[in-house]
Amino acid sequence: MDLATFNALPEAEAAAVVRPCADIPAWVDDVVSGRPYPTRDALVRRATRAAAHWGEADLKAALAHHPRIGERAEGNTREAAMSRREQGASSSDTATADAIANGNAMYEKRFGRIFLVRAAGRTGPEILENLTARLRNDDATETLVAINELRQIALLRLDGLIDEETPA
Repeated sequence: MDLATFNALPEAEAAAVVRPCADIPAWVDDVVSGRPYPTRDALVRRATRAAAHWGEADLKAALAHHPRIGERAEGNTREAAMSRREQGASSSDTATADAIANGNAMYEKRFGRIFLVRAAGRTGPEILENLTARLRNDDATETLVAINELRQIALLRLDGLIDEETPA
């Protein structure tokens, strides 16, 4: 979608475009209310500022829609399609996939939520290394790390949604 089209959408439609990036209502509202944006960079800057103060409740809300790393997101939603595309690049051999699945189970038992990592641009072994290292975090540290990963995912998704600048 080009920026001019996004800027011109009715509020509810613009929110529907942004929501799959991170289903955090206050963030979606902030990003949508900042329109019109003169550039895609201005949109991403606004979204970055709006995501700067995410907390544990925001993480919990967003995780309700995220599949486990290594599992294929089901459904026809835009968020599921984004997840499949992000995780598709990190597919790996069976041994690594099995190790990630086992790590997911340990993570969920340890922290009480799914393991969230920005998969885009990472290989299976890199994801496994990240997962293994994060299992050593205390609860507070891991919450901050997971929120940062969520922020990276959301901003990458949003940046990828808008594919043209509005001419000056």
